[in-house]
Amino acid sequence: MKHNKFHSYVHSLCSGCRMCVKGRKTVVFITGLCPRTCFYCPLSDKKYKKDVIYANERKVNSIKEIAEEIKVSKSKGCSITGGEPLAVIERTIKTIKEIKKAFGKKFHIHLYTSLNLADENKLRKLYDAGLDEIRFHPDFDDDMIWEKVKLASLFKWKKGIEIPVIPGYEAKTMGMVRKLSGEIDFLNLNELEISDGKGCKLGEMGFVCKDKLSYAIKGSSEMARGLIKKIKKEFPELNIHYCTAKLKDAVQLANRIKIRAQSIRMPFDIVDEEGMLVRGVVYAGKESVEKIRKQFKIPESMIAYDSERKQILIAPWILADIYKKIKEKCALVTEYPTHDRLVVEVNNLN
Repeated sequence: MKHNKFHSYVHSLCSGCRMCVKGRKTVVFITGLCPRTCFYCPLSDKKYKKDVIYANERKVNSIKEIAEEIKVSKSKGCSITGGEPLAVIERTIKTIKEIKKAFGKKFHIHLYTSLNLADENKLRKLYDAGLDEIRFHPDFDDDMIWEKVKLASLFKWKKGIEIPVIPGYEAKTMGMVRKLSGEIDFLNLNELEISDGKGCKLGEMGFVCKDKLSYAIKGSSEMARGLIKKIKKEFPELNIHYCTAKLKDAVQLANRIKIRAQSIRMPFDIVDEEGMLVRGVVYAGKESVEKIRKQFKIPESMIAYDSERKQILIAPWILADIYKKIKEKCALVTEYPTHDRLVVEVNNLN
């Protein structure tokens, strides 16, 4: 079995996934609150069991800020995740309604939820708000509530199951698929990854990473490929997608980063192959901008003042030519084009 160009194994991609792999979806983390304590929880400590909201890597406090991130990321849709979005159902409903109002009915929204808090009333509210696609995370060890998936069939949206592939859980996974295959439009299998957050117990349970460069768990990928063969044999009409850790990092996130970089770049920024921004930086105050510009005859479009970090930004190729004549510290800086502008490399020039 060979992977596709997205480094995943697929029978068919659902609408939400097709946008994700292109980097066209904003991730709306609506809350870290959740009634479950899954041993494989991937949340970081800054999100785990905390009522916080993020839009991509940006911590936000309003739907307006979520909309700003959607615009700058040039997204065609968004995913609403957590924690458990149904734990803050009114906030979730309002967010869906306002995003649809701002970006139109064709703006695709999908949502991840466990079955613990799901009921017909909440699902109806989600559907009426404009939710296009719902993805359930059933509890492997609580098959008594699997029947709740049937409630989603009351509404005309796409519905599926999205679960991690846990080595040793093949029988439970197949039991879940056999029980729910007739109720869903698609099945998404995710490569299991370890997190260093306090909610993740994989390390304590003896799970190990497949190599030193990956957070993916050893045995997850092999099990997934075996599951696909079995499921396709028993349920040939069921759309299946196995999403690898490499797809999430090297394709989905990378594409989103590259799109955002082109959206926010200064006229003089260089965008490298990974979507990072390369900038020339002079560590000086605003009062030095005009002095440097006039002294070296720099076009106004090639120099700017960064009030957030209190430094001067210059076209990197220009700074490389003039830095020896500048008394202030100069550097070529590479940073993520995300809201937090994480610096990944500083190449000091003088």
